[in-house]
Amino acid sequence: MTRNAIDKLITEVLAIEAEEAREAGTIGFMARSMVQATMPHKNVKEHYFKRTNGNYSLTMMSDPDIGLPYGARPRLLLAWLTTEAVRTKERELVLGDSLSQFMGELGIIPTGGRHGSIDRLKDQMKRLFAASVTATYDDGDSWALQNVTPVDTANLWWSPAKPDQKSLWQSTVTLGEKFYTEITEHPIPVDMRALQALRNSPLALDMYCWLTYRMSYLKKGTVIPWVALQAQFGSGYAITPQGTSEFKRSFLTQLHKVSAVYPEAKVSNAGNGLQLLPSKPHVAKLR
Repeated sequence: MTRNAIDKLITEVLAIEAEEAREAGTIGFMARSMVQATMPHKNVKEHYFKRTNGNYSLTMMSDPDIGLPYGARPRLLLAWLTTEAVRTKERELVLGDSLSQFMGELGIIPTGGRHGSIDRLKDQMKRLFAASVTATYDDGDSWALQNVTPVDTANLWWSPAKPDQKSLWQSTVTLGEKFYTEITEHPIPVDMRALQALRNSPLALDMYCWLTYRMSYLKKGTVIPWVALQAQFGSGYAITPQGTSEFKRSFLTQLHKVSAVYPEAKVSNAGNGLQLLPSKPHVAKLR
């Protein structure tokens, strides 16, 4: 990290530590299924993507003409959708009067051009909204499957060329019924300021959400092997004969950032894996 990036992260961390998320009004939520097994970090050529976490697997599929969601933006989108559904208790979510207003809620500054944030966000919105998910559980004896469509319908009426202009019709997303039920009945509470602080790294975002979820029920210390962590978080990394060195280096680098925004997490490198000790969740469960 550069000196400026470190200074910025420290500033954001101090703001998070200054008050609890509930008091600050920055409590947000993530979908449990997407925390247990995550989306791609980078663009993938195939039109399906599989992540495994122990006996649990998540396979995401897409329209070949649209592609799979990847990177930090669909994660921020997913957090916004989940938080808004928990807040409103509605399947149909209004995305805002203008594109720039919605991007502001995600913490993204609107910029134009071929590689600007506007086109990249709209591309990831299409990818996420068009994707379908299959979740399976298999422990060798029991087997279960659930097909989930996160979004049933989406209507995006904004003009990327005029992000500040209000559209004639409101842009809306209607969540799939199964997905809506899961995220409203079993939401994972997170601090939206932490997501903003980590927004430049999809791996760090995944790690933060997973850690605050795992710490909500961890009762005793455990060591998770690096191979298992790579299957869950980093299947895009090549597995070397020596183990998972490339993934391990990246994971530990991002862990420094996650630990900065979530200092209560008792996490350390145990050599053969990641050691977790019971810790206070970053945001307490809803009562």
